[in-house]
Order: sequence, then structure tokens, then C-alpha cells
Amino acid sequence: MGTVRWAPFVVATVLFVGVYVGILSEKVHRTIVTLSGAALMLVLGEWLGFYSFDQAIGEVDFNTLILLLGMMIVVRIFKATGYFEYLAIIAAKLARGRSWLLMIYLAVITAFLSMILDNVTTVIILAPITFSIADILGLSPIPFLMGEVLLSNVGGVATLIGDPPNILIGSAAGLGFNDFLVHLGPIVLVAAGGVIAILLIRFHRELLIKPTNVDRILEIDARGAVTDWRTTKRMLIVIAITIMLFILHEPLGLAPGIVALVAAALGLLWVRPDLEPVLKDIHWDVLLFFASLFVIVGGLDASGVLNSVAEGMARLTQQGTVFAALVVLWGSALMSGLVDNVPFTIVMLPVIGALSARGVETSALWWALALGVGFGGNATPVGATANVIVMSMCEHAGSPITTKQWLKTGMLTTVGSCLVASLLLVVALKIGWM
Repeated sequence: MGTVRWAPFVVATVLFVGVYVGILSEKVHRTIVTLSGAALMLVLGEWLGFYSFDQAIGEVDFNTLILLLGMMIVVRIFKATGYFEYLAIIAAKLARGRSWLLMIYLAVITAFLSMILDNVTTVIILAPITFSIADILGLSPIPFLMGEVLLSNVGGVATLIGDPPNILIGSAAGLGFNDFLVHLGPIVLVAAGGVIAILLIRFHRELLIKPTNVDRILEIDARGAVTDWRTTKRMLIVIAITIMLFILHEPLGLAPGIVALVAAALGLLWVRPDLEPVLKDIHWDVLLFFASLFVIVGGLDASGVLNSVAEGMARLTQQGTVFAALVVLWGSALMSGLVDNVPFTIVMLPVIGALSARGVETSALWWALALGVGFGGNATPVGATANVIVMSMCEHAGSPITTKQWLKTGMLTTVGSCLVASLLLVVALKIGWM
């Protein structure tokens, strides 16, 4: 980094730290903080000549924003049918009032769905069901929602399409669906079990609370919760088509955002709901938050901050394959807790690619990167897109998750899952599995 780069480097770093502190303090809504930070980054970037408005537009991941918007519309149409309440009653009956068992059910379902859907779509679909379950049982939804979002991030690591960074890594490294499933599936399975155990311990007091209306719930006719079976059937078909398109999006040449947009358009055309209430329920604050965050992270990239971090990690990889893999895993986990894991993954791809061009064996580094950015995203409320979605949903539902609550659980599960990943990664390297 030359002398002329010091001013942008320092300015971008200080601004990002200020925004991050503002988000974590919760004194001002995070969307207002990030929007203000994005505006300031653009002004300072133009003045110092390191970041232009055109560059900022290029840094915004419109695929992610369209994915969020499309799936929010689909879920809003579906929610009005009462089908989520129907599923909630079924789940509550299966658990028979045992909160800990209900958490395990929801966690396992979430981890599985995140393997075939991206984690954002998974939580958008499951969160409304969870709110209904908690309301029926008279319980706090926070333990269950925390379990779902954390397991969605963990489960998504197992497949090519389960986590947005995996799609980027697979494309850069030439890795396919089966490669991820075979190499990372077993690690994710063990890590998911560990995360569920941590959650049961972390929320044991809340999970010991017995619902007061279990008998009444067991007597409820679940089918009666659905107010519009015609729309329900149509939206189930839309969801099925959407899942198939998500699975096949790569050979079809369709970005996940386009798939979500197709799903939203199909649902709106087929059901033809009143559009105003649908648009009113969209989490516009989440979309604005991410657009602003992309602009800020783009400024970090343009100023050389992210590249300096990546190059520092690359220098540490000269101590051997095992050490290099662990550095990438833990370094990626740390950085993904601070910035959204997608932009950090984008920065790391050319670094590992350059090592490969120099003759360094990098197969283990690709897997370490996938594990690090996937598991590390759980650490903070802004570490992964799914986290922000759930935080916003909880605020709208009147059961906000505080940053302190998130950090107590997220940090614990991140460290636990990364320890499991480190141990299994070392074993895999020793036996030649990776």
C-alpha cells in the first residue's frame, strides 16, 4: 500500500468502525446508521478520489436485494391463507408441549431446508410459522428463531446452493454440488449437532417453561386454521416450483434473485391479492440496510482495507497446509462476523486463486473458506443476511432480539462450530480426505 493510500485506508476504516459501533449500540436504528454511513462514505470517497458513485452502484448486490424482495412477497401472500398457523398447530401437537423437543424439530428442519434452499429463503419461510407456534403455546419466539437462523447458516454450508458464498467459491474453484456435499456434509452434520446442544443449554430456562394451554392445542383441528385452501394449494405449487428452480438455477443460467422474482410474479398473477397490503408488509428497512451496507463495504474494498486483510492472511499460509487452512477458517470466521460474508468471500477468491497459480495446493483452503464464512456469519447480528432478516422480523412482531442476546448466543455457537470444523478439517487433511 503506497503513501497516497493511507488517507483513504484510515478514513474508510474509521468510518466502518463508527458504523459498526453505532449498529451494536442500538441507540439509533441500524438502517439509519448504515444509510448515514453509506452517504458519508460516498462523500469522503469522492473528495479523496478513491470511491465514486458509479463504483458504489457496482458494489450493491442487486441479486441479494431482489432475492429478499421476491421471497418476502411470496411469504406475505402465503401468510394470509392461515397455512402457517396450520403448520404451527401440527408442530405443537408433535412436540406435545415440550419446548426443547420443539426446538430440535425446528432446528433440524431448518438445517435440512438450508441445504436445498439458500438460508435467507429458509428463514423467510420458517419465521412466520415459528411466530405462530410461539403465539399458540404462549412462549417467547426468540429461542426458536435464534435456533433457526443459526442452523440455517450452519446447514447452508453443506451444499453448493445452501449459502451464497458457496456459489461464489464453487464457481471460482470449479467445485460442484456433490463436491460440497461429500467434503463438507459430514462436518456440517457434526457441527449442527453441537450447535443444537449449545442452544439447548443456552436457553434451558426458557425451554423448561411448560405451555399452559397444551390440552387445548391437542384438541384443535389444525385444518380449521386455513382460511383459504384454494390460495394455499396454488401457493404450495408456487413454492414447489420455486424450490425446483433454486436447485436447478445454475444449469438454467438463472440467478437466485431472478428465481425469487419469478416466484413473486407467479404468486401475484395466480392469486391476484390486494397489492397494497402486500407491499406494506415488505421489510423495506432490511432492503435499505443491505443496500447501504454494500456501499460501505465497497468503500472498504476500494480503499484497500479488505485486500490488506486478505493479503495478511495469505502471508500466514506459508507455514504449511494445515496451518494455512486453520488461518483461513478462523480468519474468515472473524471477518464474516464483522462484515457480511458475501463481500469478504469475493475479496478472498482472487487471493486463494493467486496461491493456486503459484503452485500452492489450495483445495483445503477452499473448504476452509466455506466453513469459516458460513459458521462465522453466526457471530453477530450483521454477519449474515439471514441474521438481519430475523432481527427485523422480531422487531416488527414486538419481540426484538437485542445485540447483547445475539452476541451471547452467536459467539458461543460460532466458536463451537469452528472448533468442530477445525478438528475435523485437520483429521481430513491427515487422512487425505481433502
